[in-house]
Amino acid sequence: MAIDTSQFFQIFFEETEEQLQELETLLLALDLRAPDTESLHAIFRIAHSIKGNAGTFGFTELTDLTHLMESLLDEVRHGHESLTKQHLQQLLQAKDVLKMQLDGVRHNSPVDKECVEQVRQALEALAAHRSLPDESQVAAHEEDLGYGFFEPLPMHALEVIPAATPTPAPTPARRDDGAAHPPHSPEGSSLRVSVEKVDQLVNLIGELVITHAMISAGSQDLDPILHDKLLTGIDQLGRNTRELQESVMSVRMMPMDIIFSRFPRLVHQLSTKLGKQVEFVTEGGSTELDKGLIEKIVDPLTHLVRNSLDHGLEAPEMRLQVGKSETGLLKLSASHQGGHIVVEVEDDGTGLNRERILLKAAAQGLELPLDPTDEEVWQLIFAPGFSTAETVTDVSGRGVGMDVVRRNIASLGGTVNLHSRPGYGTRVTISLPLTLAILDGISVRVGNEIYILPINYVVESFRLSDSHLHEISGHSQVIQVRGEYIPIVALHDLFATTRRPNAHAEGILVVVQSDARRAALWVDEVVGQQQVVVKNLEANYRRVPNISGATILGDGSVSLIIDIAQLLGQQQSAIGF
Repeated sequence: MAIDTSQFFQIFFEETEEQLQELETLLLALDLRAPDTESLHAIFRIAHSIKGNAGTFGFTELTDLTHLMESLLDEVRHGHESLTKQHLQQLLQAKDVLKMQLDGVRHNSPVDKECVEQVRQALEALAAHRSLPDESQVAAHEEDLGYGFFEPLPMHALEVIPAATPTPAPTPARRDDGAAHPPHSPEGSSLRVSVEKVDQLVNLIGELVITHAMISAGSQDLDPILHDKLLTGIDQLGRNTRELQESVMSVRMMPMDIIFSRFPRLVHQLSTKLGKQVEFVTEGGSTELDKGLIEKIVDPLTHLVRNSLDHGLEAPEMRLQVGKSETGLLKLSASHQGGHIVVEVEDDGTGLNRERILLKAAAQGLELPLDPTDEEVWQLIFAPGFSTAETVTDVSGRGVGMDVVRRNIASLGGTVNLHSRPGYGTRVTISLPLTLAILDGISVRVGNEIYILPINYVVESFRLSDSHLHEISGHSQVIQVRGEYIPIVALHDLFATTRRPNAHAEGILVVVQSDARRAALWVDEVVGQQQVVVKNLEANYRRVPNISGATILGDGSVSLIIDIAQLLGQQQSAIGF
């Protein structure tokens, strides 16, 4: 009886990708001086499992390589072979080749046959010291035949199935933690659901929140005595809706381990290339962040890690000269602080060089304060194209970096701050909202329109007074707040809305800040604070300058959400700050 195996392909692909990530994590955590036996057994089991599953589906390309890995690992775990750097390097390369082969059968992507053959020969050479156990040979023969259930299928005959988001990989262990190995989830403790289904559910819950707000707004004029049961039911519906919304949003939340697990390999490769000894530590890998944000902060974090390895951490001999351990520390951590997640990249390297930064800034014609503080000097490295690298390398130093990091993080509603102590190290702190689907905002009235200001950008608000206004350059206005002059942005003019009578006398200034930039937004009225469901304006209409999205208010009207970071960036040259 023929069995249709296509329904099982997706499960095989996802599980194998998880296993390959776990394999890399375990290999990088091994202490070559005293490899942990349990970790070696776990690595062997992964290779054996991949070989068996691949053989079941007839993917002989994967079974051939995993069979060689299994044989080599069997020698090492039983003490017949000593684990060396060469073993580790070849096993990591074999993992990369397996990933390439997996992508080949999954996405029909090209496979470098020459690279596969080189890795195969290297594994054979390492394993040639001893013959293969008879039991392994029998198992390999059975699995290559597909266990008698399925006929082997050629690569080109497989249906290409879209990639799914990988399941969180385990937190990478510290290099000196040979006994650490990732826990395995109990069978049946999770359910695979496509991202599209989750997004659809989030959208439906958003619509439910909006509908409840409309019902609630429409019931304000009802007599509480005559309509007591109805009003009680509306309140209960509101509580249930909020709980349901929180539960559904938690489904989109994914642990930072998904990102952290990518870096041990990167650190291993770059530290070897740069001739540096590095202990890589991660903390807070279980901290959760919205999936949409998870995917977008990989590149900024990668740049920061590369910077720390290339510019931050010194070579072993230099560290010894200044009384440090020859092994540098690179730490990647995540934690929740209020309604935000804070991600930090920290090293104990040489720190930022104040004089070199000032010289470079002067050479580039950057505007400098008269007697800048250290914090003001550190901010200079966020200038476009700024770099203090003496030579351009393939690791960093191309002059495209920290400004891009800040811009990317700002586009996600986040901020970047930098702290450094010369000789002791550098810490870059990224603060992000937990999700982009819902935000807490301040609703403000401008003419006949209601706009939403994301609350994490709002500093304070106060009533406009003529005595505090000052004009510069004959057209731009600023206001003095506790000794600091802040430019005023009139939202009436920015969005071409009709001013209300006596708006100047009755106006409100809302001070907003993004990174080091501040402005006072001139509005007619601060209506209140509320949680809003963010709708993508570009997907449903078109891109609007200085607007990041839209939401539907309780009365059914549409309110635009102001993009504070973009607004301040675009107004910088116009209003002189």
